[in-house]
Amino acid sequence: MNIAVESELEEFIKQHPEITMLEILMPDLNGIIRCKRIPAIECATFFREGVKGPASTILLNVRGEFCDEVDFANVEGDPDKLIHPIAHTLAPITWLKSDTAQVLATFAELDGTPALFDCRNMLIKALEPLQAMGLKPVVATELEFYLIKSGDSAVPEPLLAKVPGTNVDQSGTQYAMPEDLWDNDDFLEDVRSACEAQDVPMTTVHSGFAPGQFEINLHHVDDPVTACDHAILLKRIVKGVARQHGMAATFMAKPFTGIPGSGLHVHFSLYDGDGVNVFADPDSTEVPAISDTLRHAIGGLAETMADATAIFAPNANSYRRLIAGNFVPLTPSWGYNHRDVALRIPVSGDKDRRVEHRLAGADANPYLVMAALVAGVHHGISQGCDPGEMVAEGVEIEEEINLPTIWPLALDEFDSSAVLPQYLGEDCCRLFGTIRRGECEQFAEQVSNIDYDWYLRSM
Repeated sequence: MNIAVESELEEFIKQHPEITMLEILMPDLNGIIRCKRIPAIECATFFREGVKGPASTILLNVRGEFCDEVDFANVEGDPDKLIHPIAHTLAPITWLKSDTAQVLATFAELDGTPALFDCRNMLIKALEPLQAMGLKPVVATELEFYLIKSGDSAVPEPLLAKVPGTNVDQSGTQYAMPEDLWDNDDFLEDVRSACEAQDVPMTTVHSGFAPGQFEINLHHVDDPVTACDHAILLKRIVKGVARQHGMAATFMAKPFTGIPGSGLHVHFSLYDGDGVNVFADPDSTEVPAISDTLRHAIGGLAETMADATAIFAPNANSYRRLIAGNFVPLTPSWGYNHRDVALRIPVSGDKDRRVEHRLAGADANPYLVMAALVAGVHHGISQGCDPGEMVAEGVEIEEEINLPTIWPLALDEFDSSAVLPQYLGEDCCRLFGTIRRGECEQFAEQVSNIDYDWYLRSM
């Protein structure tokens, strides 16, 4: 479980003697961080023994409510579990006025064994079959988000740049515009500083394909669990620093009508015990020079994509992004140097040959997204899955819809999957499906303003 030890805390306190409180960060099944604060005087006990807390803490829906339909025996009666700090995640919180630190945490059973319903532990379990083959993934994430301007309106609006010399909002997309970075330089610099303080390996940042949207990429690392730690901490940093600057940030998949949504893209390579990239074929003269291993891995990712759509698009708003014409692939296509496919092989050398998964929304839980990708890759390699014909570079794709684009249908695909439970665990899949379906049904019961706008007068 990579549990932090008391000596790590002692060294941290030497460097930060001003710390008075510690936030314990517990990612739930939705990828939302649940949190409790303890005073510095109690930290030593926490690092030495852990603390007890209810299992329901990480089994809530996005509204922070416990799902009544959950009947899994291991959480019946909401029993206490052990909560332990994760090694090498203790860091200061740079955007708060108080002298407060933070640490990621994981859940364990009272006997110390990992609690498998913890999404971090679900990823660790999913990785075991690849590790048994002597293979190690190297991964990186890219996250898109919107900055939201402050105001009294009940409807949020993206934070737009101004036409120079005026108070008029700048129209148009202006992708990768340096002025958008200049206008938000203080915010972006504080994000960079917070990433440095919390050891989150931020790299490229640029404005996105919509006004008010930005993308931040993270460096590749050779541990998918750590990569997901980085992703979830980056989301927290962006939202925390935005509040510090009097605005908000959101990783909703589709916060605004008529402009692109926000995605979570994952780059995935695979290496053997000698450090050789098994996705490359150095003897091939084809472009791209890919191995059968990569071809089968892509086949597995394609074959399991519909099963895992409920993970990649975990809530009602997610499916407002999965609409034709929204720059999101709706079929498990693959190709080289082509951004319209779901599984893209970027231009790369043999050492960094990889596949980029482009379906997930920024609202998805990074740990579960990665677990689904790990499952697809191993399934494809072990079963020799055929990905079908590759989309050629520069070829226009006829838009097809082969993936579930409605939430209940995606949940049906997830519940009937024969592959994902083998990697994530049957009980964990049942828990996830039950919680998400309960929220789906609650959402469908709500009467929205659109109902009134469209139907109240005419019906």
